[in-house]
Amino acid sequence: MVHFLLRRQWIGRIRLALTLFGLPYTVCTPGVRPAISCSSTHPFRTSQSIRPISTSCCNLYVTSVRTMPSSAVPHVKSRCPQYPGSKIMRFIVPDDKVDWSQNWPQYDPVSYTDPSVVKKPAWADTDIGSFSPQFNTVDGAVDRTSFDGSYKIKKGKPLNPHGRTGLTGRGLLGRWGPNHAADPIVTRWKVDAKGAKIHHSVSKQPILQFVAIKRKDCGEWAIPGGMVDPGEQVSLTLQREFSEEALNSLAVPPSERAKIHERITKLFKSPGFQVYKGYVDDPRNTDNAWMETVAVNFHDDSG
Repeated sequence: MVHFLLRRQWIGRIRLALTLFGLPYTVCTPGVRPAISCSSTHPFRTSQSIRPISTSCCNLYVTSVRTMPSSAVPHVKSRCPQYPGSKIMRFIVPDDKVDWSQNWPQYDPVSYTDPSVVKKPAWADTDIGSFSPQFNTVDGAVDRTSFDGSYKIKKGKPLNPHGRTGLTGRGLLGRWGPNHAADPIVTRWKVDAKGAKIHHSVSKQPILQFVAIKRKDCGEWAIPGGMVDPGEQVSLTLQREFSEEALNSLAVPPSERAKIHERITKLFKSPGFQVYKGYVDDPRNTDNAWMETVAVNFHDDSG
């Protein structure tokens, strides 16, 4: 569980949780834009453990100057100089050249699709030309619509709606166009042995906790989310990913594991509260493939 200071507005509290993992907010000093970071928002199914993080996050009472990409603030992680999991270097794209509307004849992006994707696994598309995907619609069992609305197609390939990234192809992503994920944010109040809410010593407000996993690839903490399978309802993805990530990380006997699974199932039967739906500034993004997600909060009042 990760502890952080309760804010007055529920949405503010959950946004702070997302801030810690860059989805969709990133904490930074007011007025100062951070350097491009290569940390990935979504784990590559390499979670290692669930454990407490000792932080009250009292210093997070700042407003991020870098929200998710907009016309004023272009995506940053999507232009990470070195593409994750490879030695491939992106073509450098300055802020003022990110938007596709900016004429830039000199733009010469690197083309790269990871070997694991080229091998044509079940979760990935094949190369454009060997098949003709139907973009901006539900293409068979694959949802190729974007939460941002209709995206442009150039020479048969989709264009990242948030602009240039310095790299074409699919990189580590399986689908041309949007790659849909789901992120469940499971929360509870921090309580004492008697079940009473514990209040922060400074703010005097109750402390909210949420579940996080520690990734093996980089040692960072992340929300236990994952990719939406073709034809799968997002609600099922949320429960499936949380169950897989959480239960696989807990060293508990089968009897206890069954009880935990039953509790998780009950929790996810609630409608939840949608915190965010849209584009994710992810270092795996390319000019032709990008991450999008739905983040939903499920609060466990029983603790």
